[in-house]
Amino acid sequence: MRRRRPRRSLAAAMAVVGASSLSAVVLAAAPAQAGPAQALWLARAQAAGPAGISAVAGELVNAGTGKAMWARRAAVQRPIASLTKVMTALVVIRAGHLRRRITITRAEVRYVQTYGASNAGLRAGDILTARALLYGMLLPSGADAAMALAQSYGPGIPAFVKKMNALARKLHLRDTQFTNFDGLQQTDVSTPADLIRLGEAAMREPAFRQVVDRRWWSLPAQPHRHHYFWRNSNLLLKRYPGVTGIKTGWTPPAGECLLFYAIHRNKALIGVILDSAPTNSGVTFVDAARLLNWGFHLNVPIPPPTPPPLTPRRAAGG
Repeated sequence: MRRRRPRRSLAAAMAVVGASSLSAVVLAAAPAQAGPAQALWLARAQAAGPAGISAVAGELVNAGTGKAMWARRAAVQRPIASLTKVMTALVVIRAGHLRRRITITRAEVRYVQTYGASNAGLRAGDILTARALLYGMLLPSGADAAMALAQSYGPGIPAFVKKMNALARKLHLRDTQFTNFDGLQQTDVSTPADLIRLGEAAMREPAFRQVVDRRWWSLPAQPHRHHYFWRNSNLLLKRYPGVTGIKTGWTPPAGECLLFYAIHRNKALIGVILDSAPTNSGVTFVDAARLLNWGFHLNVPIPPPTPPPLTPRRAAGG
């Protein structure tokens, strides 16, 4: 395994953020003062590596040391589905002005209807802030919210995609290329190693972190908009203690994907898994939980695969 330049600032910051939110279930899930038999089991499990990982590609990294703990095809380009929206969010957040008011047009509504894309159920004529649209994009994986942000912050989609690729170069994501704002096209490609770097950069942003660790978000109705309620498609948030993000993804070419971050006892792990299953069945959450159990030396019970919650309209990609 190769070593990375340490990124202690991210892990330290996230440990402070996560420490107050970890519940008693984390402590309950951790091994007690193990006897010789349990200690031997843990040692053998670590030496053997994580078992039962279905993903075609992925990587698990200690966010404090930068050391890659596990990797599979970490330098091989693959389509990344809605993990693309992490870069979309990062471009918007770095541009700032998150109170910007953006009017939803019929173009965004038609886009998700035409392509069967996962969506936030946005309605033409509604006016939402950029910050609200980040929730609509990152929680239910709304391609309509992603398109509205790209149109506003480009301005226009071609200019926005150029900004995505420019930021990728700045972050030294050498094997990453974006052609759209939402990952619906299989020409949006990256590698597990690059996605780890992208996830680290995104999690350094408070505005990003406060979105991706929410299980749901409710936006009350106002004269200029309808009421919206969005559930996070990342079921790992409620299934594994200490998880604070990051983003799900699925399209038929990319398979199930997940970029995730978790903290346990001041140790932070960031991981990504690509193509856990061809269908959107929730195998990706099982893969991630197994990696976290292995990385944290825990034995948290892992429930069977469960598909992410449906978005307001049935989606063919997310």
